[in-house]
Order: sequence, then structure tokens, then C-alpha cells
Amino acid sequence: MGQVAWKALCLSLFDYKTEKYVIAKNKKVGVLYRVVQLSIMAYIVGWVFVVKKGYQDVDTSIQSSVITKVKGVAFTNTSELGERLWDVADYVIPPQGESVFFVMTNLIVTPNQRQDTCAESSGIPDALCYRNSDCNSGEAVAAGNGVKTGRCLKVGNSLSGTCEILAWCPVEKKGRPKKPLLANAENFTVYIKNSIRFPRFKFSKTNVLDTTDDSYLKTCRYGPDHPYCPIFHLGNLVSWAGSNFQEMASEGGVIGIQIEWNCDLDKPPSECNPHYSFSRLDNKFAEKSVSSGYNFRFAKYYRDAADVDFRTLIKAYGIRFDVMVNGKGAFFCDLVLLYFLQKSNFYRGKKYEEVRYVVFRCKGACGVAEAFEISTLGESCRSPGNRQKRGFKMRLVRPLASPTHGTAGHHSRPPQGIAVNFPLFKGKFPNSE
Repeated sequence: MGQVAWKALCLSLFDYKTEKYVIAKNKKVGVLYRVVQLSIMAYIVGWVFVVKKGYQDVDTSIQSSVITKVKGVAFTNTSELGERLWDVADYVIPPQGESVFFVMTNLIVTPNQRQDTCAESSGIPDALCYRNSDCNSGEAVAAGNGVKTGRCLKVGNSLSGTCEILAWCPVEKKGRPKKPLLANAENFTVYIKNSIRFPRFKFSKTNVLDTTDDSYLKTCRYGPDHPYCPIFHLGNLVSWAGSNFQEMASEGGVIGIQIEWNCDLDKPPSECNPHYSFSRLDNKFAEKSVSSGYNFRFAKYYRDAADVDFRTLIKAYGIRFDVMVNGKGAFFCDLVLLYFLQKSNFYRGKKYEEVRYVVFRCKGACGVAEAFEISTLGESCRSPGNRQKRGFKMRLVRPLASPTHGTAGHHSRPPQGIAVNFPLFKGKFPNSE
């Protein structure tokens, strides 16, 4: 049985198979067949080529740089700082103007802190004590402000107290202002300059409108009337993200500024423009949560007449703005130009340079026969006498044997710089490589 199966398998290797077509004379089947064909064609033409522009080559590796500059001033009058004017150097962090910048809108100020011993804040659980033994000397207070000294400080006849610490004293004040101190920051403006490049197509563009009007950037503000103005009101950025500036300024938050570049590079460069969108990136529904908002601390240091350092501690609340850039550039694919257009041969001739070599034999100025290699650049050259060619390259291939020059077994060549005349080309070429 096994031998029969193997024999049948071996014989089947030499079988020839061909397809058989059955033509069904049925209008319903024929109509259904054509409908399926037309649907496929409509999908390819309508969706792939017209909607998705499948004939274009796409570059998604966008290269981008962002420069920001905030402008505006605010005035405050507090018990800690008195009357004070705030400008961009005071409330913008960092000052370099990067793609992520922070605008301070509220703050807690603890002035005149010096390194000394004082009672830890009563709101820190690890600082609670009943006796000195509860405060281990040299132990840092968990989530606190300093290192324990070993003493438990009590007020009056209280049974409990707080551990004494070595720290910057007095410790940070508690209690954030309910209303933002820099409420006027809503009217500040930010200039966002975005430069992008699509490396595959060597195309570069900025989001600044190309205009000769020097006063344009001084007067324009982004909006329906100026969609390509790169200057924005901070209050508008927050409202476009779906939040209220004054509420957000009280304890801070994060706003995302999305710049989208979707460029059809078959069109003029003026048609490649950015599109902006805005969103709130922190959890705006967790405003009552212990983790809501955005804040951090920094200090300004000074030195008194006794050469002792002291500082002003600032807990800053504010809005962080993250500028994010993405996009793609699409350009007409060479595949269509090379193979599907009526003048595809002409385009291929311009895109690809054809190089051919022909060898000429001639006699040099001193009578020595030489072989030269001429390369013709451009379209094909049918004969060496074709005078329509614009450019030629020549190099000496080899000297040919000459019975009148040199010694036996050695072939001499003309000196360097001797001109050789090519009558066919009506020109002279240097006799050197």
C-alpha cells in the first residue's frame, strides 16, 4: 500500500495542471460581480487616493524647536512683602523661555528664615511628642523641616507638644491665600515661536506669519481674526482648555498647548500652517483632592551686616504650560511621475543622469597614438560625431605602441599638458588624466 502511494506521488510531480473557466450567463451574478469590482475601484480611488492621498510620500519625523516669551506686570500689597511690583523676571520659571514654562499666580511667603532651633510645625505627625524621649536627637522629621534636637516643646500646660528641630526658622507658614495674589496674570501674553523641519523633504517653516509689517507682532493676538498670530493671552489659553483662570490660579494646574503641522507640500509653502488645540493635563475634577493643583518651593538668599545668611522662602502656586508639537509632511510620490504620466520618459531623463563611455583613438601632438575615454553626460550618444552633446569628460586610458618613439618594449607618451586635437568635436582637450 505504501509503495503504491509513493508511486502515485512521484508520478503526480510530472502532471500538468491548467485552469478551467466557466462563463455563467446570469445577469444577477454578472451585476453582483461588476458591483464588487466598482466598489473596490471606488475605495481605491476615493478613499486611498482622494481622501488619504495615498499617492504621496509621508514624513512623520518632524523636527521642532520652541521658544517662549511671557510679558506682563502685576502689583501686590501683602503683610509679608508690602507693596511690590512683579514683572516677568519674578513670576516666570525658568526664565530661558523653553517649551515648558511656569507662571506663578499665588504664593506663600515666609521671610527672614535663619538656621536656628525652633519648634516643628504642629501639623506634622512625626513631630508630635509627650516627652523628650519621643524626639530622638539627630533624627530627621519625616515630611518635616529639620532634624530633631532631643527636646519636646510644650505650650503652657498642654500634655502634648512638638519636637524642637534644627532648621531654617521660623518654619514655613501654612495657609494659602484663597484668592490668587497675581490674579492679573490672566491678562499676560505669551509669544510662542515654533520652528519645524521635515528632514526627508528638506522643508522648514515657522509659525510666525511671513509679513513685512513690523507692527504686526506688537498688535496681533491669536483668535478668529488672527489664526496665525503666535501671541496668546494666558486667560484665553485656560478658557479654551475648558477651565476658569481665577479658580485655576488659586492652587495651580497644567495646560497643554498642542501645535499640529499637517502639510501638503505639493501646495505652496504659504499653505503649510499650524493648527492649535488646548487641553488641561492635570485632573481638573480633583480640585478638592489633597493632590490637586501645582506648586513648588524656592528661596531667595541674603546676607546681613553680621555676615549671617538668611532667606525668604516662597511656596509658588501657578500654571505650567506644556507646548507639544507633532505633524507630518506629504509630498507627491515619484512613482506616479516615473511610470504613470504621459511624459514619464521625460521625467525619468531629468531625474536620472545617464552616463556612457566611448573610446577614441587619436594621434598626439608629438605623433604618439593614444587611447582616450570620453564620457557623455545626459541622453544617449549615438555616434562619436554627435555634436549636440553639451559636456564631455576625458581621461587617458593607455598609450598605444609607436614605432617611431621610445625604446624597444617601452611605449612613451606625450608630455603632460600637450593638447590633442579632436576634429570630430572641434575642440582641444588636455593630454592628461
